[in-house]
Order: sequence, then C-alpha cells, then structure tokens
Amino acid sequence: MTAISLGPSPARRDALTRRIRLLVAATITYNVIEAIVAITAGTVASSTALVGFGLDSVIEVSSAAAVAWQFSATDHTVRAAREKTTLRIIAVSFFALAAYVAVDSVRALTGTGEAGHSVPGIVLAALSLAIMPFLAAAQRKAGRELESASAVADSKQTLLCTYLSAVLLVGLLANLTLGWTWADPIAALVIAAIAAKEGRDAWQSKGCCAPTPLGSPAVKPEVDQCGCAAGCGCC
Repeated sequence: MTAISLGPSPARRDALTRRIRLLVAATITYNVIEAIVAITAGTVASSTALVGFGLDSVIEVSSAAAVAWQFSATDHTVRAAREKTTLRIIAVSFFALAAYVAVDSVRALTGTGEAGHSVPGIVLAALSLAIMPFLAAAQRKAGRELESASAVADSKQTLLCTYLSAVLLVGLLANLTLGWTWADPIAALVIAAIAAKEGRDAWQSKGCCAPTPLGSPAVKPEVDQCGCAAGCGCC
C-alpha cells in the first residue's frame, strides 16, 4: 500500500470552491440567454431541433443551479451532505434530456413537421460550440481537484451541450444548403444514448470520499486519478 496526497489544503479548497461558483454562474447566465434565443428562433422557424436545444439549455440551468446550491454552503461537511441530492438532480436532468431528444428525433424521422431555415439558430449553435468546451473543461478540472462528483457530473452536462451544438449546427446547415432532413435526428439519437449513460453514471455515483483530516495518515490500497478509493465515484 502506498500513501497518497491528503488532497487540497483548506486555502486551495476555498479557492476551488470560489472558482466552481463563478463557472456555474457563467454557465447559468449563458444558458438562460441561449434558451431564450433558441426557443424564440425555433418557434419562428418551426424548428423542433432548435426548440429542443433551447429546452436542453433549461435543463443545463437546472443542473448548474443544483451545483450552485451545493456550493452555496460555506461548511465543507454541509456541501458533502448535499452531494448525493445534487447528483440525483443532475441524473434526472440527463434522463429528461435523453427522453426529449429521443422522442423528438423519432418524430422528425417519421416526417412530422418541416422546419424552416434559421440563420440565428446557426449563429447560436456555432457560438455554443466554441464556448461550451472551455466551460466544461474548467469546471471538470476544478471539480476533480476538489474531489466533487457533482461538479464533475455538471461539467459533463455542459460538455454534452457541446455535442448537441454540433448536431444542431450540422442539421441546420444541412437543411439550409442540402435539404437533408435525416442527418440531425440520427445524430441526435446518438446524443440521447450518451445522455442516458451519463444520467445512469450520475445516479449510481456514491459521491466523493470524505476527506482525511489534515495531519492524519492517508493510506488507501486502490485509488483512482482523483485520489479517491475505488468505487467512490469522484470522477
């Protein structure tokens, strides 16, 4: 057995907590704007893909708000107690997203409804494709160092928005330039499967191990890249 790091110092932990709060606030702000623009543009163009993308942004807000609620507690013990509830909320949001995308994709494949062209939708999808990977990477890095399963799970939700942005962009461009109506729903079904898997992982996660008190020996026989014992689900 090999001794491992005791984890972030109290000062570093506080700094990481503040960073996650800022990242979550930025994610919520962007997704509120994204939801308004996407749902409005989707309604005007009768585009179920755009409306669905906007609803995904609403789910993103609920997930980020759950993490914000967890990290609003100044006491680490209280934050740890809120971890499981936060993971459940994130898991449910993944399942809801997967269900909506799957149903909407099947509806599109059966030829129900015909979307018009949407230049604002194309611009929004391209912008999200450029912004979301950086937000997701920053939150995942901070969450893993802080050993917060909920922060890492929320970063996956943000990363999933990147995939949906790519799907939406391809679909809108294909509709605009080639008249293809099948590419978007097929790719969206793949995204639905990914969302369902992430939801399952978040639901089954046990959260992070309780940190070892400073000054105490920390010896764990099997640890992952977060420094958590096997089965803790921090990553």
